Parts: sequence; structure tokens; C-alpha cells
Amino acid sequence: MSDWQPFLGYSEAQRLATEHGTPVYVYDERRLRAQAEKVLNFPHAFGFTARYAVKACPTLAVIQILHGLGLHFDASSGYEVQRLLKAGIPADHISLSTQELPDNFVAFVPQGLKVNACSLQQLERFGKAFPGGRVGLRVNPGLGSGHVNRTNVGGPASSFGVWHAHLPQAKEIAARYDLVIERLHTHIGSGADPEVWERVVDLNLETVRQLPDVETVNMGGGFKVARVPSEQTTDLQVVGGRAQSRFEAFAQETGRELNLEIEPGTYIVATTGALLARVQDIVDTGEEGYRFLKLDTGMTEILRPSMYGAQHRFELLAAEERAVDAAYILVGHCCESGDILTPAAGDAEALAPRDLPEAEVGDLILIRDTGAYCASMPSKNYNSFPEAPEVLLRTDGSFALIRRRQTLDQILANELSLA
Repeated sequence: MSDWQPFLGYSEAQRLATEHGTPVYVYDERRLRAQAEKVLNFPHAFGFTARYAVKACPTLAVIQILHGLGLHFDASSGYEVQRLLKAGIPADHISLSTQELPDNFVAFVPQGLKVNACSLQQLERFGKAFPGGRVGLRVNPGLGSGHVNRTNVGGPASSFGVWHAHLPQAKEIAARYDLVIERLHTHIGSGADPEVWERVVDLNLETVRQLPDVETVNMGGGFKVARVPSEQTTDLQVVGGRAQSRFEAFAQETGRELNLEIEPGTYIVATTGALLARVQDIVDTGEEGYRFLKLDTGMTEILRPSMYGAQHRFELLAAEERAVDAAYILVGHCCESGDILTPAAGDAEALAPRDLPEAEVGDLILIRDTGAYCASMPSKNYNSFPEAPEVLLRTDGSFALIRRRQTLDQILANELSLA
């Protein structure tokens, strides 16, 4: 589990709640920079590019900080490409790997955007648009990793990438349009097992043997971050060291010195963020049931527990010390039975009470490690709740508002009346 200590105490939390209301996301710039530096120091044999997976947390301030540290970027949609360009990121610092290749990719490639074709159809579209061009190819190596299927993006149950057995068809399409496949991309999912990662490196290098023009191998992200004691954080030095030795052996055998790319999102931002909420009700279902803390947040800010049983730590912040003497199910504010914040690990259908101090209506609750796939992946505007604001704790100890709370008028802005 992450050994990072809480960066919000009771007084700071009260101040933020007073100034910005709850729920509110809070990010720690010092932690963000530290995690980014770990990624930038990933072991490698030859050339290396670290890309930030924008989908994890696409907030402008986060992008600006990471750009300033020298990271490049991985986009998962044409809209993310446009978002990065508007943030001042050069097109040649952006790589696009997407389930839905946008029509406007043809406008960005001449600016330097790198495209990884993620299906045979995408490769065909790229070839028609840019015959004789240079392209990346995402391949599903037949192996995946993840604590549940919904975080596993490799193997036969995943639609991501060209299935490894279909590589001959991809080569035929490339030859038809005189394309140079210069990059090989693979992403297997979320996990911390270096043995799995090592096997995927070997599978990728076997694929590279069949693609003589490949100069760069992108191994994706999916580096696990422990949010609770039962989880394990990926040791980047271990997995990177194993990849490095494989790349060196491959170069010795073939004479091909391959560049390495990785594109983590969770690893960089997950533990940099917390979500501050307030207890707005307490109910129970009798002696044989449960005690519930109803918060003023939920799947509108943090969908991961409802979606795939993801685990987070909860802290009750109070002015006075209280003994831990109550077991609660924490639930969200949506009129939705699935808005559960404390499911059993890996099982969004089961409940797992959490031991906390005796709570009172109005207490502040800090939900830890919510920097990744929370602000970027909520059940947006469900029950017409607005997007929560985001605040950055700067390295000098000051707090900066980096996203305002959405208003009801903004929610309704695109609706058209029939009257």
C-alpha cells in the first residue's frame, strides 16, 4: 500500500469545505511531481519516452505541470488530442491510441500527431489518408492483467488492438498502402506482477521480429497503485529492469536497438488526489442489517467502486480524537442502489463495512487516492448534480482553485426547449 501520508488535516479540510463547498477534489502538487519523476527514471536500454495517459485526469493544471517536467502524452480520443493542443502541448508530443478513430485525425497527423492503429479497419483508414506514411500498430498479444475483467485490456476477452494472429493481415494492408509500421503498441491492463509484464515484453519482441521497420515499442501503462493494504504497488525499477535486459539481449541478437515508451496514468496521479465530502445523513437497517453513512458525493464524483468494486480508504476528520468503534457502509447521494462506495474487493455487488470513528451528520470524510479515474470518469450530472471543483495544494503550501464547481445553468446550456 502507498506509504504516502495524508496531506489534509482537519483545519485544512474545514477551510477548503468553507471556501469551495463539498464535495471537492484536492491534489498534491509535490506528490504529483514525485510520482512523475519515478516514471521519468524508468530503466531502459536505449531511447525512452514517458507519456502520461490523459484519460486518468485531464485537468489543465495537471497537464501543464507534467508537460513542464518533460512528459509526453497518450490520448485516447480525438477530443483528448484537441484538449492537449489547446493546453499548448505540441502535436509531436502526443500519441493517439483510440477505440474510435476520429475523422479529424487527418488534420493532426501533418502537425506531428502519432497514431497507433488499433484495428485492421483503422490501419486501412490511415493508409487511405496517408499512403506511404509512418504509423504505429496496437497489437493484442493474447495476454492480459487486471484485478477484474473490466481493468484487463489484453487477451481474448479484450477488443483492444489487432489480435496477434491477425498480424499477417495487418502487414498486407501496410504493404498495400506502402505504410511503414514504425511503432508497436501493447497495453495489457492493470497489475503489479513483473512476471506477467516480462512475458508481454517477450511476446512484443517476438512480434517485432515480424515487423522489420519497428523502431519503438510502447508497453502501455497499467502499473498498479495500492490504495488499500491488500493491494500491491508496481515496482517500476523491477519491471523496468526486466524489460531493459530483454531489450539489450534483443539488440545483441538482431542489431536492432529499440526505443521504449510507457504511458502510465494511474501510477502518476492516483495517490496525488483526495476527495473531500461531508456526512449528510446516517441510517440503519436494524440489528441484522447495516449502518449507512450517506455522503454528499458518490458515483457523480467517484464511479470506480460502483463500476468494478474498486477499493479506497476513508478517513473521518474531526476536531477531537474519536475512537474507532463503528462499522459503516458508505453510500453516495444518488438515487441509485449501485451508488456504493464500500463494495467488497473486486465485487461491486457485495458490501464491505468499514471501521470508522462514530460519525455525526456534518462530519468531513476524506476519500483517499482519488487522483486517477475519478474526476475524469464520474457518472456526470446524474440526478443533475454538478461537477465538483478541483483544488491544487501547491509546493509552497498554498491552495489554488483549478476547476470551478459547475452551475445548473452550465448543465442546462445545451438543452433546447420545444416551447
